Amino acid sequence: MSGHTVPADFSEHMLDLDEDEDLEVFTKNTSLPDGSPLPNSPSSMVNQYRLEDDDEGKEDANTKDIFVTVDHPESQVTAIETFILYRVVTRTTRSDFDSSEYEVRRRYQDFVWLRSKLEEKHPTLIVHPLPEKFVMKGMVERFNDDFIETRRRALHRFLNKISEHPILSYSQHFQVFLTAQDLAPHRKQGPGFLSRMGETVRAVANSVRGLRSRPEEFAVMQEYVDDFSNKMCCMDKVTQRIVKEQREYVDELKQYSPTYARWGELEEELTEPLKGVASCVVQCSKEAEEHIQHLSEVLVPALHEYVLCAETLKAVMRRRDNIQAEFEAKNEALLTRKAEQEALQEEVDVLADRMEQANNSLKGDWARWQHSMTSDLRSAFISAAEKNVDYYEKCLAVWESFLVSQRADASGGQEDVA
Repeated sequence: MSGHTVPADFSEHMLDLDEDEDLEVFTKNTSLPDGSPLPNSPSSMVNQYRLEDDDEGKEDANTKDIFVTVDHPESQVTAIETFILYRVVTRTTRSDFDSSEYEVRRRYQDFVWLRSKLEEKHPTLIVHPLPEKFVMKGMVERFNDDFIETRRRALHRFLNKISEHPILSYSQHFQVFLTAQDLAPHRKQGPGFLSRMGETVRAVANSVRGLRSRPEEFAVMQEYVDDFSNKMCCMDKVTQRIVKEQREYVDELKQYSPTYARWGELEEELTEPLKGVASCVVQCSKEAEEHIQHLSEVLVPALHEYVLCAETLKAVMRRRDNIQAEFEAKNEALLTRKAEQEALQEEVDVLADRMEQANNSLKGDWARWQHSMTSDLRSAFISAAEKNVDYYEKCLAVWESFLVSQRADASGGQEDVA
């Protein structure tokens, strides 16, 4: 997001305002006679970004042909485990679906199966991450309402990210996930344990062998991914710490207000102003709680989601490197083992095609992912900014009304003395 500077003439005008006028700019005179915000008011700036986001959203909605909803989580208890089933409702206009609407129930492991199949089939496409299986230390208890709702939203986003993808949305595994009432028979299909183990061993061997030289464009990508990962991890940790400290601040505000109320009972001359302060603190604590709730539901999940995305990008880059390393190893063997040259040539040709396809897939998906990432984080930041403006304006209005009441009381007292 690019920075926005205040025009010089407006900045100079702000310096000329006295204290009362400064308050009025942000609390009273932020709208025109027709109710629309002033061009330079915080609300106007937020609305400008919001309108731009809405326009982009309308364009995306016009091109979508699969709409997926994850809702109605239900706890299931068996003799050996407890898990949550989610309802997955799909509406589509695609001709390769037998119906226009489907409703199935899926558990978290089913989502894991789908993602693994997509990665297996498309190793260098960027498959959106799932929420972690286990709750991190310090986070909410597993299977309480907050945790279930947070996971439901993340699973909903995962499926919608897949449905918007120009290649992954046409995957047979994705269609089966959305439509099959019983997923068990499909989950049993696929390569056996020994086959998967062999692929893992080859990947480790390629990783140890390393690359002779990574193409420049992928070297730039790798550098970006490492930098992006570091930044997102830092922002995620700081934001979670801020939310934690704000919760502690609200807890202290709740203890703060009664102190003023009790003090007011002891000071007859100060009863009204002390009760007024107590009331202001109560109202501000309620606004702060709402502000924290918004951060917890919008900004924190968005940042953490892209921490997981960074790990996904690293895995995609490793898989691309492994494909190149395997090609280089076979190509090297072709030059040294003359007796097996014909057989090796076929393998080298296959690997060359595979490497080219992997590179093209990643390059094509890279721009799409960056656009999606920019849009998601931009939306989260704008929403957080909007809530910040709303929170501080409401708190400012609360304290300003208290000042007005005290000035009125002071004027009335002076008249009585006169």
